[in-house]
Amino acid sequence: MKVAKPDSWPTSPEEAAALQDLLRARVIADNPRPPDFRTIAGLDSAYDDNGNVVAAVVVLNATTLETVEVATAQGTTDFPYVPGLLAFRELPTTLTALENLTVTPDLLICDSQGLAHPRRFGFACHIGLLTGIPTLGVAKNVWGDYDEPARVRGSSTVITIDGDPVGRALRTRTDVKPVFVSVGHLIDLDTACTQVLALTPDFRQPETTRRADRLCRTMLRDLATEYR
Repeated sequence: MKVAKPDSWPTSPEEAAALQDLLRARVIADNPRPPDFRTIAGLDSAYDDNGNVVAAVVVLNATTLETVEVATAQGTTDFPYVPGLLAFRELPTTLTALENLTVTPDLLICDSQGLAHPRRFGFACHIGLLTGIPTLGVAKNVWGDYDEPARVRGSSTVITIDGDPVGRALRTRTDVKPVFVSVGHLIDLDTACTQVLALTPDFRQPETTRRADRLCRTMLRDLATEYR
């Protein structure tokens, strides 16, 4: 698939934060057209202490949840580990994995934050702008404040940062810790939560990112074996 890959990336935390501030205004937190998600991709990435980065994209049939295609990539990073700027350690390799796809998904789901981010521009927002595809973030941990949702699956509460609503804590399994959903680009929050629930028939995490996460873990283990 085609991706609008930047010619260069920020080399310092200050440059990266400034870029997030600049791009934030371009995010569209709405559905520009009626949602028709036939294929949905999960994106995940991981890195080790040697600066190696791996990324995986798993595309599923939205109806059957069968895997349609898998793409991976391996790269390196020397961008420092700074909370709120982790996207700049992972984005270049993730974009390469997306370029390796032969299909273009209708929706991207990232194991990361979207608008629920201190500068309201997490990894999911950045990927959404670079691909032009509806994108949302489903994080395992929250950035912001929220009240615990009711115990039953489908319950949700608002996540706020400095009093502004930025996402939802969504219970995907009864009596299991919620996930934290926020808009990335070209999708509204109601639609995002509906899609997350449709992709969590058996587990807390969506099948998309769950499978991508498993693949990334395998890739890192293989890398560790090579270094022995």
